[in-house]
Amino acid sequence: MFKELYKYREFLKTNVRKDIRGKYKGSFLGVLWSFVNPLLMALVYAIVFPFILKNSQDNYVTFIVIAILPWNWFTTVISQGTFCVLANSGIIKKVYFPREILPISTATSGLVNFIISIPIILLFVLFSGIGLSWYILLLPLIAITQYLLSLGIIFITSAIDVYVRDLEYIVNFVVMMLFYATPVLYSTTLFPEKYRWILYLNPMTTIVNGYRDIFYYKQLPNLLYLSVVLFISILLVIIGYRAFKKMEKRFAEEV
Repeated sequence: MFKELYKYREFLKTNVRKDIRGKYKGSFLGVLWSFVNPLLMALVYAIVFPFILKNSQDNYVTFIVIAILPWNWFTTVISQGTFCVLANSGIIKKVYFPREILPISTATSGLVNFIISIPIILLFVLFSGIGLSWYILLLPLIAITQYLLSLGIIFITSAIDVYVRDLEYIVNFVVMMLFYATPVLYSTTLFPEKYRWILYLNPMTTIVNGYRDIFYYKQLPNLLYLSVVLFISILLVIIGYRAFKKMEKRFAEEV
């Protein structure tokens, strides 16, 4: 895989750039939408939860922003990644290239967009008075874990979607439900400790909590949980890649 990716590295770079620029093509604000969208979402949640649902979390807007940005990254990669093979059906029929470039470029462009939006988190953390700590140095570890988790998922879903076209709708529904099972709008401490393990069956719980630990709570994330999720993500990438390579043989016929 790495030899193929290196050989077609320029195509991979071009595809990543296309995914990033194409998302905002024709819009007036362009890449600024990476900042505006999460800010508007955070504003809505900041109004609904503290005032209507009586949420008393300190610096609640910052609390949400820290989680909503990585969550947006996750949902965007999963939804676009599931459809990425079918979306490129024209080029698949005409030109040979390693098909795995499509999900890899989708996951990578999502990572780049997240990196672009990190200054939003930093601004909120600083202006809310929370400040920064050296635990921010663990940000790459958490981001890489999320990147691998997303990539492993879309290796599988993008390949299956070629044969089962309804999958993208199922995936979008599952991701929407998963939003409420992930502590984006709330803290895991709201749940009784004996039932809290159920939330951690969702790997995004560990990842979101990891971001909050380094930015909001300024403490060391749970490295044991994070290591488990990292291991699962690497395993998912390996399994997903093998499944993708097996199913790609008939992509040109099916698309």
